[in-house]
Amino acid sequence: MKLTAYSNYALRTLQLAALKAPDLIRVDDVVRVHGLARPHIVKIVHELGKAGFLETQRGRGGGFRLARPAQDVIIGDVIRLTEGPMELVECFNPDSNTCPLIGICKLSRALQAATRAFLQVLDQLTLDQIAANRDQLLARIAPLEQGIVMPARAAK
Repeated sequence: MKLTAYSNYALRTLQLAALKAPDLIRVDDVVRVHGLARPHIVKIVHELGKAGFLETQRGRGGGFRLARPAQDVIIGDVIRLTEGPMELVECFNPDSNTCPLIGICKLSRALQAATRAFLQVLDQLTLDQIAANRDQLLARIAPLEQGIVMPARAAK
């Protein structure tokens, strides 16, 4: 399974909001910390706001913050919002399927089970859990917030 960049950016945006809660953060904060394109983050913040994950405040001094406690934000729900229908293969969508094996294909059933299992794991994960190592995360992003470019690090 592979998530879209859009989902990845949405999760990063929510994680940063959780780290900075209850303070307002700005789109430009996300752009600076994660090196992402501003138009993408504007679109993501808008969608997450419409879905009730973020509360947005317009105007001078505006920004966004979590609309609900981080422990109430289920990562599986975010992924369903940002990914839409998870149609791994053509036969997952009966409206566009051209495969004659629909209904009897064991591969299709296995892929459907794998998709359900993937989402079940994400349904057990909350935003507060992915921001639980707050001190480490804030220490890592502190130089980025000040505009200091960090060398690439190997994943640990």
